[in-house]
Amino acid sequence: MRSAKAGKVAEGIWYFGRAESGIYLLEGSSSMIISGGMSWIVSDVLEQMERFGIDEPRIDKLLILHAHFDHIGLVPFFKRRFPGLTVHASAEAWRAVNDPGSIEAVNMHSRGAAERHGRSVLLETHDLAWRNDVQGVTVAEGDSIDCGSFEVRIFEIPGHSPCSIAAYVPALKALFPSDGGGIPLGKTIIPSGNSDYTLFQESLEKLKVLKVDLLCADHGGYVTGNEASRFIGDTLKAAAKFRVLVERICRRTGSVESTVRRLISLSEAYSDNFLPRDILYGIYSQMVNHIVSEMDRDSEPAGNISAKQRSRPL
Repeated sequence: MRSAKAGKVAEGIWYFGRAESGIYLLEGSSSMIISGGMSWIVSDVLEQMERFGIDEPRIDKLLILHAHFDHIGLVPFFKRRFPGLTVHASAEAWRAVNDPGSIEAVNMHSRGAAERHGRSVLLETHDLAWRNDVQGVTVAEGDSIDCGSFEVRIFEIPGHSPCSIAAYVPALKALFPSDGGGIPLGKTIIPSGNSDYTLFQESLEKLKVLKVDLLCADHGGYVTGNEASRFIGDTLKAAAKFRVLVERICRRTGSVESTVRRLISLSEAYSDNFLPRDILYGIYSQMVNHIVSEMDRDSEPAGNISAKQRSRPL
């Protein structure tokens, strides 16, 4: 079963935000925010934390699952709200958020998202912009974060982005894979292997062996029950099906550009996209170009797609 209702999800786990974007709070003897959401959900999150009586002084950790703008929007805000907060992220994520060009892009996309949702005023009333004042701890494959009552295990899952990691709480059988585990939108699963589609599929194979009773996604909310236990396996199937679709369209059209536009049209027909068309164009361009390069490498006919016909990944 899928839900994006704010509140207590399971013993020790809370969900805050909206269906488009959410964050989690893991409450042990100390508390950790998992993921950073979009900046424009800040008023929702603060209202929900107050309504549910969250003990904010106990929040002393925050875990970044990957460094795309729609997953780190609230990180600077919380770091400034709780100066003692320890922020955890992968080495690749830290490189991204310490790069001036990346920070500028994050802030630009966050402003655009706030404007599209009619919440630009929040950027003026809350200190949400990324600057150079967020530092923290690097985590990698095999590391654990101690939240007192709960151990949080870290898995590196590149593919959606080079910096993607997943968090797993064995005691609760709760998995936090961010977009690296697939996105539950509507009744569908979106396989989002943005940066390297093959690595995305390999990362799903790594996560598939975990016992999961609660799948905590960043977009679309959380998944419980039998669907949670099979969600990663279902994402693997969706990823394989999408790859076949891309190859089929590429061979038919002979053009990455045409393939990307066709995929965007299809996605708009069966799901409620939370990202604007220009960002979707960049995402699909990355995925299609990678899949086409794998087709070329394997010497399979790729619809005579030349380098000039390929889109430049954004």
